[in-house]
Amino acid sequence: MDSQDLIFNSLHEECGVVGIAVNTADDVAAYAFHALYALQHRGQQSAGIAVNDDGVITAHCDEGLVNDVFNESVLSALGMGQMAVGHVRYSTTGGDKRMNCQPLVVNHIKGSMALAHNGNLTNDAELREELELAGSIFHTTTDSEVIAYTITKERITSASIEEAVSRAMDRLTGAYSLVIMSPTKLIAVRDPQGFRPLCIGEFSHGGYAFASETCALDAMGAKFIRDVEPGEIVIVKNGELTTRREHCGKAKHALCVFEYIYFARPDSYIEGCSVHAARKRAGAFLALEHPVQADVVIGVPDSGIDAALGFAQQSGIPYGVGFIKNKYIGRTFIAPNQAAREKGVRIKLNPVEDTVKGKRVVLVDDSIVRGTTIARTVKILRGAGASEVHLRLAAPKFLFPCYFGTDIPSKEELFANKYTEEEMRDKLNVDSIGFLSVYDAKHIAGNGCKDYCVGCFTGEYPCEPPKRKWENKYSKKIGETKED
Repeated sequence: MDSQDLIFNSLHEECGVVGIAVNTADDVAAYAFHALYALQHRGQQSAGIAVNDDGVITAHCDEGLVNDVFNESVLSALGMGQMAVGHVRYSTTGGDKRMNCQPLVVNHIKGSMALAHNGNLTNDAELREELELAGSIFHTTTDSEVIAYTITKERITSASIEEAVSRAMDRLTGAYSLVIMSPTKLIAVRDPQGFRPLCIGEFSHGGYAFASETCALDAMGAKFIRDVEPGEIVIVKNGELTTRREHCGKAKHALCVFEYIYFARPDSYIEGCSVHAARKRAGAFLALEHPVQADVVIGVPDSGIDAALGFAQQSGIPYGVGFIKNKYIGRTFIAPNQAAREKGVRIKLNPVEDTVKGKRVVLVDDSIVRGTTIARTVKILRGAGASEVHLRLAAPKFLFPCYFGTDIPSKEELFANKYTEEEMRDKLNVDSIGFLSVYDAKHIAGNGCKDYCVGCFTGEYPCEPPKRKWENKYSKKIGETKED
């Protein structure tokens, strides 16, 4: 990690999306704001909202957290409307430049369109080259703009925007959960394999909402109806909800299993399963797979807590609060050097000495990426007097990169790829280490569906990885380091 890396070296998901359509003009920007606030964990680099008032689309997007990008005056300026789409972003494709903020707004002779995207295409390089050679001028470096332009191109000869979306889906490969707003319609789309979640809610006063997670529906006061099915196109117009299913059933289901392990909020439901329950189930599986004699089970806040509870309940070892997390330091806390990074871990996580001193501790976390953060966490536990530290991970070993919207780095950077379990144990200074098996990872949802994307653990992907990566060699500025 160089001096500008984030101090807390964990995985990030690309973004969260929301769409709102009500029957009469309302403060839909406020609805979107509350929904994005609930989805903040899915992206902290930028936020945006676009509002539709009788076909006129007004948007505001910027870098920063939701509460930084939007205040009362900004929300008021967006005005009342019948529809809105919103987005929070963590960049995996395109980098974290301001120009890449979403929703993207496209103005075209066939009508304006605002689009928000969660996921990563795997054929964006080929599509972008084709579009550019045909005269398209791109303003961002994201694959989301490739989707917007592909839909716009199909719109020229399509009878409706939903027909254009359907025809665009014939050309797109990879992961995409979309909310799209035209002058008269709100559309939700999920790729035929369903890599990323998307759900539907209904307002008691009339209207519908779409969101990446059910917790966002709760924040808006919408009642969850169901998930958007893989391959489904859902359209809301004049208060009526219709659906197109010509792309449903075309491909094997491949929801990212890491939505349950880490990405989604514990109070959300993904495809009918409680995320909290799934994480507890992962912890219980860990206790069965990797039993240990210990005095207390603790979880790394926040992502390891639920799995630690499951481990404790299954093993009979008492659960204890091992760390206090400083709630006033966000994920964007940056340290200038190694010494500051070491202190920074203590700023964010401080041990409860009474829980761990002189104890054999089972430390549960969601996963290991590069190993730097968990090594510092173990060091804190040792310093607090833990006599033994037994590390348990609620995910299998990360051995391969992800191409579908998660910033898992190259194989060479992955801790589990570089070291054997014995070497990992020594480098992390733990007494034992245990990972969730791939088999059990496929069963943590408990809903009978075993067809999840586990490519980052096995190297077996549900669809073909990208043949090449699009790069703009002219975008690098003086003094700027080239993006990975």
